[in-house]
Amino acid sequence: MNADETGVQLENSMAPDFSLLDLDGKTIKLSDFRGKKKIVVYFYPKDFTPGCTTEAREFSREYGKYKDANIEIIGVSPDKWESHKKFRQEMKIPYLLGSDPQNEISKKYRAYGLKSYMGREYMGVNRSTFLIDKNGKIVKVFPKVKPVAGKGFPEVFEAFSQSEEKGDT
Repeated sequence: MNADETGVQLENSMAPDFSLLDLDGKTIKLSDFRGKKKIVVYFYPKDFTPGCTTEAREFSREYGKYKDANIEIIGVSPDKWESHKKFRQEMKIPYLLGSDPQNEISKKYRAYGLKSYMGREYMGVNRSTFLIDKNGKIVKVFPKVKPVAGKGFPEVFEAFSQSEEKGDT
């Protein structure tokens, strides 16, 4: 997969806006956070699968640290809102999950593309993470994320600190 397929070329551009439902079923737009919070938007293939469950657990475990730093986390997958609601309840996920059943959001972020598993190629959501500053600019992209239980995502948190030092946020 080349950089154009993973969203890396979106660094330093404005984050594409999208809408999602909050915990109460109310519509929220990414742009609603502009000027208020930094955002981690991560794309994952499917609720309740091993890698996605690990990723959700790690972000949930560290959510307090992100919240204290005024950073919101939003997970996005092709699953329907009802699946997200169940996933959030069973996994005790404290942050927002966006439903993208037509892959419209993942395509805007170039997180949707060619995948390969056991020699078979197919189209789907590639696990990737986007860091968005308070002004709505993508300051860092992590393509091909591989979650590891108990490790968390120190590189994500650290990248926001580095972008602040450079004056990006």
